Amino acid sequence: MTGLGYPEYILTILGFWKLMAVIAILIPRFPRLKEWAYAGFFFELSGAAASHILNGDSLALAAQPLVFLALVMASWALRPRSRKLVS
Repeated sequence: MTGLGYPEYILTILGFWKLMAVIAILIPRFPRLKEWAYAGFFFELSGAAASHILNGDSLALAAQPLVFLALVMASWALRPRSRKLVS
C-alpha cells in the first residue's frame, strides 16, 4: 500500500468495511444493503486496479484485483431472485 502512495491505516479501514460487506451479502434479507456491499466491492477493486496501472506497476499486479472484480460481478449477476432488489 505504501508503494502505491497510500498510508498504512487504509488497510485497517478497508479490511473492516470488506468484512462488513461480506456479512451483508451473506445474511438473509436486506437487499438494498447487499446492493451497497456489491457497489463497495466494485469501487474498491476497480480503484485498486487503477492504482496499480497509474503507479506503473506490471499488468500482472493490475490484473489481480480485476480477477476478483470479475468474481464479484458474477456473484452479483447470478445471485438468487430472493436476494435481488426489486423496485
